[in-house]
Amino acid sequence: MRISLSMSEKSPSSGRSASVLCAGSAFMTFHYRHRCATVAPPSIAVRNRPCQYCRSAIPRASTMHSIASRPRILVAALALALAFAALRLVGTQGPASLRPLLPACFLLMAATPWLLLDAAGRRRIGLVRSAAGCWYGWALAGGMLAALLCFAVGLALFGIGHGNWYVTIGRSYAGMMDTSAFSPLMLHLVFTLPALVFSPVGEEIFFRGVLQDALEQRMSAHKATALECALFAVVHLCHHGVVRTATGLEWMPLSATLWMLLMFCTAWLFATLRRRSGSLYPAIAAHMAFNGVMNGAIFGVLWPVPV
Repeated sequence: MRISLSMSEKSPSSGRSASVLCAGSAFMTFHYRHRCATVAPPSIAVRNRPCQYCRSAIPRASTMHSIASRPRILVAALALALAFAALRLVGTQGPASLRPLLPACFLLMAATPWLLLDAAGRRRIGLVRSAAGCWYGWALAGGMLAALLCFAVGLALFGIGHGNWYVTIGRSYAGMMDTSAFSPLMLHLVFTLPALVFSPVGEEIFFRGVLQDALEQRMSAHKATALECALFAVVHLCHHGVVRTATGLEWMPLSATLWMLLMFCTAWLFATLRRRSGSLYPAIAAHMAFNGVMNGAIFGVLWPVPV
């Protein structure tokens, strides 16, 4: 015999309601402001079925461990974001012998889903195929247009001076090794090819995947995207805005602020592609297109850059 009991209580101070549904199958579902969770003994298999109040799916009992561990994933993601920012700063502004820290940082970013998440978590952050192939076309077009916009703004406002962010990035390339005898093809093989792989894959997996998902456990998707994009923009000050000179690190307030704004908007484009397509791969494609056009502008128009 199956006995069920439904009970609803309302708090006079907050106006919030909580409904409790108890069944003889020994599970309880708590409904609070359209957020559902299932509490069940580990031996009982609870099927996904819609809540009778908000029609949202009740998670399986097997997912309760991952739900409970998400606050720890948020702490770990934020700690990793700080560690990656420090690695990037040292890898871009430190001595030439420490430049390999930058690609190592991107590799660690790409590895974070396998360090923090299970298979279901990796699917949740977007490590799945996009349902529609047209998103890759939009991604490539968006990434190229974003890079061209950054190039046009920098050239119009700062020419080929030090305030131009693409000039700063070109100078960082020139500082890695002697490029005086390099042909355009060699420049692209040495600098553009890694830029098409390391940062697009590592940054999109970490920022638009792991960090975005972790932030959404504590705030709305819109606020999480804004914070994630802001962090993405700040760490890109390592490439322009904070410049290493003979006297130390120098801050370039005007061009650095504009560069952060452009990076914020670019990150928002990547995040939109991730959300609309349901996959990280279109965002990675857009990032690849951005880096390819950026390096094309550096080596095709600005090179050799002023030192």
